[in-house]
Amino acid sequence: MDVKDFYYDLPQELIAQDPLEDRSSSRLMVLDKATGEVEHRHFKDIVDYLRPGDCLVINNTKVIPARLYGVKEGTEAKIEILLLKRKENDVWETLVKPGKKCKIGTRINFGEGLLTGEVIDIVEEGNRLIQFHYEGIFEEILDQLGQMPLPPYITHQLKDKNRYQTVYAKYDGSAAAPTAGLHFTPELLEQVRAMGVEIAEVTLHVGLGTFRPVKESDVLKHHMHSEFYRIEQSEADKINRAKQEGHRVIAVGTTSTRTLEAAADEHGVLHETSGWTEIFIYPGYQFKVIDALITNFHLPESTLVMLVSALAGREHVLHAYEIAVQERYRFFSFGDAMFITAK
Repeated sequence: MDVKDFYYDLPQELIAQDPLEDRSSSRLMVLDKATGEVEHRHFKDIVDYLRPGDCLVINNTKVIPARLYGVKEGTEAKIEILLLKRKENDVWETLVKPGKKCKIGTRINFGEGLLTGEVIDIVEEGNRLIQFHYEGIFEEILDQLGQMPLPPYITHQLKDKNRYQTVYAKYDGSAAAPTAGLHFTPELLEQVRAMGVEIAEVTLHVGLGTFRPVKESDVLKHHMHSEFYRIEQSEADKINRAKQEGHRVIAVGTTSTRTLEAAADEHGVLHETSGWTEIFIYPGYQFKVIDALITNFHLPESTLVMLVSALAGREHVLHAYEIAVQERYRFFSFGDAMFITAK
């Protein structure tokens, strides 16, 4: 399977730079995974496609303001750090720019010494382990000094940090937002619940590996980075019940999808669990849990395009993306949505 099989041509101006004023007014393309037919709606119309008994699965992770700007002690050289994974004792795995200035032993000051970090190790692909020192509560300092880690294709400054956060974000830990959920408002979720649709919550802390380009031409040689997930028994019960009663399980986002598919046993049954997943879903994969997916439009040749192609078929997905380009849909994190389902 060649990575070029998942390429499509995207004009730069269709990459959404800012979130819409009203989250639920983004456009919605409905793709029939069986026939490839598409319909054009708005996101708030998602209620027309949901049925009582369906189980909507959302990822309640919260994005931390993980981008920090500091200066190197001794030279005052500017250093940018992205927090990737929390280890023990205030040690984080980080992505550092410029990396060559950050050898083991390098000390970095942030916010005029409010926070300091020392490089204690170099891990795979040049990431650094940094030991942080501070007084007070780390999350509060981070909130004060950190910026939201927007993807590199978004060049505009985000005016409101909460717009890169779902309205149901609960548990700190992500380096990127589960963006399919950005379209939901509290009112829309209430409307969904009132219809008799069950809403189940899972947690997957999104790492930047999700967006790492596939550098191997052979897709099967690509290695996914691990991400932490958790499912509580009460939520597993909701999903299992929907499946047992013949209702649909609809994942909101590729992160919810990966959580469910990684956690399910061979019969597609979920139990309370937590752990790390490196699951890589591409065409040929047999889904154990999900029946339908709400998602955004993803980067060409990305693992996310491969995941949606596994659900709806590569030809159907690429044809739908071609239509989305013609119809001037907005792409990527702050862009429009797609609902992949079958009638």
